[in-house]
Amino acid sequence: MAKENLLSAQSQLALDATDSLLGPNPFIGLSQQDVLDAWLQVIDQAIHQPASAVINSAGFIKDLVCVLIGRSDLQPEKGDKRFGSERFTSSRVYRRTMQAYLAAVKSLNAWLDDLDLAARNTARARFMLSLVTDALAPTNSMLGNPDALQKLLNTRGRSGLKGLRNLINDLRHNNFTPSQVDKSKFEVGGNLACTPGKVVFRNDLLEVLQYDPQTPTVHAVPLLYAPPQINKYYVLDLSPEKSLMRYLVENGFQVFAISWFNPGTAQRDLGMDDYVQATREAINAVLCITGEDRINLLGACAGGITTTVAAAHFSAIGDYFINSLTLLVTVLDMRVGEGDDTTLGLFITPESIEIARMQSAMAGVLKGSDTSRLFTWLRPNDLVWNYWVNNYLLGNDPPAFDVLFWNNDTTNLPARLHSHFLDMYTDNPLGTPGPSEIAGMPIDLGMIAADVYLLGGTTDHITPWKAMYRNVPLFGGELTYVLSNSGHVQCMVNPPGNPKSSFMVHESPPATPAEYLETAQQNAGSWWPHWLEWLGRRSGGQVKAPQQAGSDEFPPLCDAPGTYVYR
Repeated sequence: MAKENLLSAQSQLALDATDSLLGPNPFIGLSQQDVLDAWLQVIDQAIHQPASAVINSAGFIKDLVCVLIGRSDLQPEKGDKRFGSERFTSSRVYRRTMQAYLAAVKSLNAWLDDLDLAARNTARARFMLSLVTDALAPTNSMLGNPDALQKLLNTRGRSGLKGLRNLINDLRHNNFTPSQVDKSKFEVGGNLACTPGKVVFRNDLLEVLQYDPQTPTVHAVPLLYAPPQINKYYVLDLSPEKSLMRYLVENGFQVFAISWFNPGTAQRDLGMDDYVQATREAINAVLCITGEDRINLLGACAGGITTTVAAAHFSAIGDYFINSLTLLVTVLDMRVGEGDDTTLGLFITPESIEIARMQSAMAGVLKGSDTSRLFTWLRPNDLVWNYWVNNYLLGNDPPAFDVLFWNNDTTNLPARLHSHFLDMYTDNPLGTPGPSEIAGMPIDLGMIAADVYLLGGTTDHITPWKAMYRNVPLFGGELTYVLSNSGHVQCMVNPPGNPKSSFMVHESPPATPAEYLETAQQNAGSWWPHWLEWLGRRSGGQVKAPQQAGSDEFPPLCDAPGTYVYR
């Protein structure tokens, strides 16, 4: 039982760490100029305000004296796992080392607060400072990490040799970054993305998977899932116990999923209009296979943006076959600064947008590996130094967590599609009521008459729930807003059974997030059963489950998870 609890805690840590891995902000990124500007502003103010440095240095010396004489009460912030070893409490040397480090960090942050910087610039500078102070934490060194040093002694140096081998391997094969996952433990189509099904349609941009029914009868109206283009689709089909796709078919739904093609430079000119057309072809195939004239759509993160653009475009040109629309952690109104408390949001400027556009145009794609590396350094304690300690100082193998394997299985964006996503920041067409245009396509969210289900997360720092709340007045149909007590990935990977899960729901969301918190209904458990009930009411009556996948016009092409997922 103790081992199971440990594994559960480690799995939770992995999910927490991946809260920075999705959403629209990777389309912009963080440039060297952004970093330089943040430091230059700090240096300029420091030169003009030398008294602040003197005052805070005096405060640091006072704190340091208290540390040295054993009278300091400095403690790590709640949730800081770096100083979890009991030796940081029992050993005077390690306790003083920890407190001296905390005193230095406290003094530097106090100095930043005293500088005459705008709030946004202070936040930018604090992030840049944290990159340095996090790297210099004593726990990142062998002598400063009591558990690593003890293991080195207990193993007579073998843990150190194993750590050195891990370091050399990562220098050679992992872009100079500590490995986050033991990839040898997972296989796509084996123990991941293993819900049975067939590929029933394929074009140049996507494959459509039809999952095998698991019940004698199914709801008549099919569901099509559109994943984010910056990640592989199987975040909603991880291991069987975490698979939303499996949960749906086990509860009598006809489920189809899009698996996007991973583009290279040859696909650089593919844009939003091409992805909408490919989605339309996928929908036509699903409707033909099922014999229905209505479809439910599910979009996640960036896939939710594409799904919404497609639904708005279809409605604008008079095609009303969208029966319902579910959007998971998807921000459509791209105003920056209002409800946007993300780290990358601090660095979004017209200049950074154009730099991002230029870089992908030169490369032909926005590389998935670059996006992954960016988000790794947005959460360095969780996604860099945690594995530095585990892999190199302790000499352990990287952990085997399915969600981290999925995160490292990256995809690219074509340069033109990337540019269209960037246009949403500069023009905000989805956040502007009334008719608009994206990539030459007429769109109008107000003409989407389908019912809409929105899911946000209370601790989502990539698509903050208050920013997502700006979606509420944009649609024309009935709307339900659900708020899960979790982060970005946890919102989706949230199967029933977790006693810590809860969610709030409002079927007539009020005008503001504050009013929502006051009036929404609180519920224990996962939102999955609530959504299935909502979706079931919009999925028609029961019909006999199909005996085989596809149809005469769209025969099965191969077994799920298909071929595009391996590219």
